[in-house]
Amino acid sequence: MHPPDNESDYGDDQKYLDEDALDEMGDEALVWQLLLLVNPGDEETALRQFTAYRDAVEQASDAMPAVWRVKEAIDWRSGFHVDAGDSATFIDAVNELASRWSIHLDWGGDPSDEDFLEAADIPTLMATAYDRLREHGYTLWTWSTDSDAHAGWIGASRDDAAMRRVASALEIELRPGSDPF
Repeated sequence: MHPPDNESDYGDDQKYLDEDALDEMGDEALVWQLLLLVNPGDEETALRQFTAYRDAVEQASDAMPAVWRVKEAIDWRSGFHVDAGDSATFIDAVNELASRWSIHLDWGGDPSDEDFLEAADIPTLMATAYDRLREHGYTLWTWSTDSDAHAGWIGASRDDAAMRRVASALEIELRPGSDPF
């Protein structure tokens, strides 16, 4: 695999911190920065996902917002998208994402217990995951799907400001998992 074409157009790892630079970037360059943020320390995975994103854009016949194409490229590897009532899948997805850094989350109950799952709603679970991940230097993010589904990703807490800036530049309505949609 190769870095994005004309990598200088995409900036280095620090360029996305500069708001003026963000204003000059196109969607493709901003998506590259977002993928670096949702794959902290794993440029190879970001590159694979960027390739999938570019392929989806090339094959698209509609003007879908970038976040939906990103969702397809990162789902279950660096992001999640689950139905509102599917607590078990949410827990599985976040556990899978956290396992990239050998983090095991305490959900405040047994996630294999049906009673626990029935009593737990995703916003509450999201807030729990947010708190547990912060203890390890990571932030759980959620973005508005404009539906009953919940979606998001995890990034390094040190990149919180950059995550907000890049998401805003891509017109993604993003919140920390402590304040879910």
